[in-house]
Amino acid sequence: MRPAKAVAPRPVVRPVPVGEQTSGVPCPACGTPNPPDRRFCRRCAAPLSPSTVAAPLPWWRTVWPFRRRRTRAGSGRLVRFLVVLAVVLGLCAALLFLLPAGRYLVEDTLDKLGKPKAITPTTVRASGALPGHPAEDTVDGLSNRYWGLPGAGASVTYAFAKPFRLVDVIITNGASAKAEEYNRQGRALQVDLEVTAEDGKKTVKKLSLSDKPGEQPFHLGISKVVSVRLVLSAPVGLTGGRHLALGEVEFFRRS
Repeated sequence: MRPAKAVAPRPVVRPVPVGEQTSGVPCPACGTPNPPDRRFCRRCAAPLSPSTVAAPLPWWRTVWPFRRRRTRAGSGRLVRFLVVLAVVLGLCAALLFLLPAGRYLVEDTLDKLGKPKAITPTTVRASGALPGHPAEDTVDGLSNRYWGLPGAGASVTYAFAKPFRLVDVIITNGASAKAEEYNRQGRALQVDLEVTAEDGKKTVKKLSLSDKPGEQPFHLGISKVVSVRLVLSAPVGLTGGRHLALGEVEFFRRS
């Protein structure tokens, strides 16, 4: 047989003699008064000054510079205030500079996800036109009719019934989309496009046109558009009594 394992003797609880009066802090376990110099209760041997467990720190105290558990009164307060102030200012600056870019990114994504739909202006006003070639011919949907004018600097304004998101513009330059008829009249290789929004804000874009027949698309992505003005410049092919011609202008909104 194996020898039994030694067991430490249990503390013996000494009864308090009757009539023994001691003033002091009562025991937290049994309530017996104890002299101030004792560390354990004279009756039940319970600790008279039990160690207290510190409460866990909140999550924000675990992040620098708040992670110190004990500090002197006011120690590090200025540093913490400056750090918080820098974070707040950084967030405000990020919102100020990134919000327009983020908004543009969202709008551009929505433009590309949807299929643009054609929209026709309600009125067309031009600064001038040659007989038989009014500015209304640029929105009639026919490629063999065009707006004719003597030279550069002329403008045409397209107005719409209600504000819309202008996604794309397609311009057909020259007198016709057919190559054999394209060079019969002059063409503008530069178009200044001025877009007016519902709140009166104007957006100006310079569009460079290629000297070739056919459609030339331009992506714009401008919201709440109410009118579009085109100014023709940089003409070519005006020799031999020819005039400037603009075949077609098509506008597309977000679907």
